[in-house]
Amino acid sequence: MDAVTMLRERRSVRRFKQEKVDRNIMKEIIETASFAPSWANFQIARYTVVDSEDIKTRIGEEGYNGFKGNIATLNNAAGVVILSYVNGKSGHAPTGEVASEKGDTWSMFDAGIAAQQFCLAAYEKGIGTVIQGIFDEKAVAKIIDLPEGEIVAAVIPYGFEETHPKTMEHKSVEEIGRFI
Repeated sequence: MDAVTMLRERRSVRRFKQEKVDRNIMKEIIETASFAPSWANFQIARYTVVDSEDIKTRIGEEGYNGFKGNIATLNNAAGVVILSYVNGKSGHAPTGEVASEKGDTWSMFDAGIAAQQFCLAAYEKGIGTVIQGIFDEKAVAKIIDLPEGEIVAAVIPYGFEETHPKTMEHKSVEEIGRFI
C-alpha cells in the first residue's frame, strides 16, 4: 500500500471481528512504530500490549470512568495498546534543561506522533485501531503496572476490522491552509 493511500484510507475503527491478533504481528507493528520521530531522538514512546481478557476487562471496568462508548469498543476489540511515554525528556536538551517554551508538553506531541505511526503500521498489517483519549490515567497505569516515570498518553484498542468505516467529509485546503 502506498503512503498516500494509507494516509487517506486509515480510519478509527470501533467494531472488530472476534479474532485474536498474533503477538508476532503486534511486535512487527511496534517495531515499525518505533521509527516515529521524536524530540532529540529520545524515543520516549512505550507500548504495553494487553491481550489478556481479564486485564482488558479491568481496564473497561476501572479505567474508563463509566464512559460507555469507549467500554463497548474495548470489549469488542482483540486487545488494547496502552501508549505511554517516559516523562521529562521531550522539550529538554540532552543535559536536562528546558529547551522549548512548551517544556514538558512536548511529550504529548511526541506521543501523538507515535500513536499515529502505530496506527498506520497496524493498518498496513490489516489491523484496525482507534485512539481513545477519555480514560482514567492513574487507574490504567495501576492496572498495567506502568513503570515509574512513565505517563499514559492514549489507549488504543485494536483488532481485525469488522467493517471499514466510510470516509468523513473533510475541509478543503482553502478552509484549513494559508499561504503567505
